[in-house]
Amino acid sequence: MSRPPAARRRRDRSRSRAWFLQVHYRWETEGEGGSIPEALADTMGERTVAPARVRYLERLVSAFVADRGRVEATIAACMDNWRLDRLSVMDRGILRLGATEILCLSDLPAKVAIQEAVRLAERYGGADSPRFVNGVLDAVYRSVRSDEPGPA
Repeated sequence: MSRPPAARRRRDRSRSRAWFLQVHYRWETEGEGGSIPEALADTMGERTVAPARVRYLERLVSAFVADRGRVEATIAACMDNWRLDRLSVMDRGILRLGATEILCLSDLPAKVAIQEAVRLAERYGGADSPRFVNGVLDAVYRSVRSDEPGPA
């Protein structure tokens, strides 16, 4: 019996997020000069990404590239006594991913973005990563909510 389409779509999006982290890691570790779209192209040239996951992966990369300044500024404003460049590559990537989904993808509930980011932090981050990621992305979400106009 096959999975219902909604469950399959959720699984594909979750795996697309993990692919985003791989692309982000490649981009960060290859140093100056490369772009995230180039890291995406290189990754997809060397690895097999299921077609059902490519579309959302490309959407994540495009959204991050298009709004990187706002994503990083919002994260920085939501971290007390931390700087983005002082975090591990994985934590930085997870925060960028989660904040991109919260700030740039209006069709995705922010709570889902936070939950998925925490799962990635549990899987790929350090012992304190899940709690840290949850706290920062919750602050990102609250900052967006405070910017929204209230009821008229």
